Amino acid sequence: QVQVVESGGGLVQAGGSLRLSCTVSGLTFGNYALGWFRQTPGKEREGVSCINWVGGRTFYSDSVKGRFTISRDNAKNTLYMQMNSLKPDDTAMYYCAAGRSANIACSFNTFTYGYWGQGTQVTVSS
Repeated sequence: QVQVVESGGGLVQAGGSLRLSCTVSGLTFGNYALGWFRQTPGKEREGVSCINWVGGRTFYSDSVKGRFTISRDNAKNTLYMQMNSLKPDDTAMYYCAAGRSANIACSFNTFTYGYWGQGTQVTVSS
């Protein structure tokens, strides 16, 4: 059974930083694309960043490029996202996701992913 568990959210002032973590168990972690998404009430879930299973190529949405950094530690089955220069617009529930199947490229399409965590809340005050 695959389990995806996020942690690291919280309340931070604008300009501050947070690091989100996501542990994934029940699959061969190194073979899966991984992504971070976020969602606010009444809006669709949007892709923030993702990382491929091979080569570690990373992708970012325009809204976070230059401020957020996604990384993975395959030895620890853990995905990270370092978030710097946070803005009130970054306030959202953040979700970690693992690919629907092994050996596929990451994307910002939610249909790419078959395993989701419960989310961790990030709140940025102005």
